[in-house]
Amino acid sequence: MRGAISSLSLVRPRTIHEALRALRDDNELVPLAGCTDLYVALNFGTLAGSKFLDLWPLERLRKIEVVGDGVLRIGALARFTDIILSRRVKTLVPMLVDASKQIGGPQIQNRGTIGGNIANASPAGDSLPVLAATDAVVVLASQDAGQRRVKFTEFYTGYRKTARKADELILAVEIPRVSGTQWFRKVGTRQAQAISKVVMAGVRSDTPRMAFGSVAATTVRVPKTEAALASGKSIDEAVKVFEKEIKPIDDVRSTAEYRMTVASNLVRRFWADTA
Repeated sequence: MRGAISSLSLVRPRTIHEALRALRDDNELVPLAGCTDLYVALNFGTLAGSKFLDLWPLERLRKIEVVGDGVLRIGALARFTDIILSRRVKTLVPMLVDASKQIGGPQIQNRGTIGGNIANASPAGDSLPVLAATDAVVVLASQDAGQRRVKFTEFYTGYRKTARKADELILAVEIPRVSGTQWFRKVGTRQAQAISKVVMAGVRSDTPRMAFGSVAATTVRVPKTEAALASGKSIDEAVKVFEKEIKPIDDVRSTAEYRMTVASNLVRRFWADTA
């Protein structure tokens, strides 16, 4: 392990109120929960920050419930195992269950949280295209300003950068009622425990929605392609629009050319499977 722990400090609040107060009083505190990403960074010596706020004991943030007009509200500390086992999620957003099953193995699913996946801001986060394609909303809170809601499609401001302020916590993510057929696919080097090369979530309805991960600095929607399909254009015409709209990246896991080919094929597969 390249990272030293002797210089690190940890604050463990007993309530959400205590957590928000701690963040207000010390903006250098970094919230943590399952630590599945933190330990990787510690092991490689790339850990940012030295002061941490342990949210794991805050049971209120694990709740999964339906509120308002069929809105699925998932607490930030809901583990992926919780999501996989939730009847509410299976009924309302089954593709989020599919995505959760693709995140690492059972050990990671038992520790990793949806709030952590959102906050980590990796463009390869497997749950993130689902949240983008379902028009989810991130619920944030601070001690002084109270709660605010940010559209998921506006939450990421750049590579591993978010709209969360230093004194804010992610409390939950809210997914409005989804109308249409849901679809999710992940393409990686193997079927399990692999970082995605391309990951896609889609909803087929009168207003199709598609979102992609691992193709850009952030999770992305493709509104021009969605509009083409909504207007009745053929899948061939829509794919031509898609290939002009998306600009895949090169990185250590894959090439832009490969990602373009795979992503285009996923658009075709999505449209065929949900016909």
